[in-house]
Amino acid sequence: MSRLGYMMLRRLLWVLPVAFGVVTLTFFMARVFNGDPTELYAPPEATDALRAQIRARLGLADPLPVQYVHYLGNLVHFDFGVSFNTGQSVAADLSDRLPATLELGFVGLALGIAIGIPAGVLAAVNRERWPDFALRGFTLSGMALPQFWIGLVLIWIFFVSLHWLPGPVGRLPIGVALPPKVTGFLLIDSLLAGRPDLWGLALRQLALPAITLGISTAAPIARVTRAAMVEAMQSDYIRTAVAMGHGPRAIWFRYSLRNALLPVVTLIGGIAGHIFAGAVLLESIFAWPGLGQYALQAIERSDFAALQGFVIYASLLYVLAFLAVDLVYMLVDPRIRA
Repeated sequence: MSRLGYMMLRRLLWVLPVAFGVVTLTFFMARVFNGDPTELYAPPEATDALRAQIRARLGLADPLPVQYVHYLGNLVHFDFGVSFNTGQSVAADLSDRLPATLELGFVGLALGIAIGIPAGVLAAVNRERWPDFALRGFTLSGMALPQFWIGLVLIWIFFVSLHWLPGPVGRLPIGVALPPKVTGFLLIDSLLAGRPDLWGLALRQLALPAITLGISTAAPIARVTRAAMVEAMQSDYIRTAVAMGHGPRAIWFRYSLRNALLPVVTLIGGIAGHIFAGAVLLESIFAWPGLGQYALQAIERSDFAALQGFVIYASLLYVLAFLAVDLVYMLVDPRIRA
């Protein structure tokens, strides 16, 4: 087996203990610290016998260790249980809401990378001058201001005041039917259905949440890019490249940026895991029917099955995100390939 294959296999095997630990902690914490979901289904005048029947129907009548063993047995068959809230399989609920979160996440992360990395490079090559000072103000603001506050301000400016963009009503305006589902991504499915008008509506609905996500994502990316670029440009190999007569662009992008990408890639991996796991408050503000909103509803209604399924999905997604980071490391840093 090659070195790359061995490293990949070793990292994949680490997924198992991580998943087991997450499942165990989530199972017991959800039942110890959350309220009793029986109260959500029993009428106020319910007798103890009726409450016991409801608990048995929800699978909560057995002792916790027995419930835990049953839950592990179901997970082996990829059965996350049935949501108390929707009455559907948790796996089906997650798969239905996953495309909405991924579509918002891909667009928002792409905006953050497209803004953050060039801004960090610009600030680094103009260190202690006005572009650098402007970037510091942007990054401090973007990292200090809560994401939900940025979203509310953008709604007030572009929807309430200027009427340039639609309000927070989901992925499409109220009353507009979804296109036939092929990928679950509205921007793609609307084009596959031959509906450019629907594509425009979906893009307008996506604009505000994606911009909010892009701003909050670009700030830390720009800050880390600037710091890594400044450190790289003070290295001996950069002074050697300058002495050899290489131009500024070659020094900035071919030598400095490539060597400064490792911490940036690490940061992007963590941000991607957070975004694709569902930005809870962001999706709630914009009524975005993604995983974040699903998780918030599960917390509010003590929906154990839905909450556990979401946490397992989110934890595995973080593991896969950092596995992808390891792969990018091998592409960026030849020392790892050696």
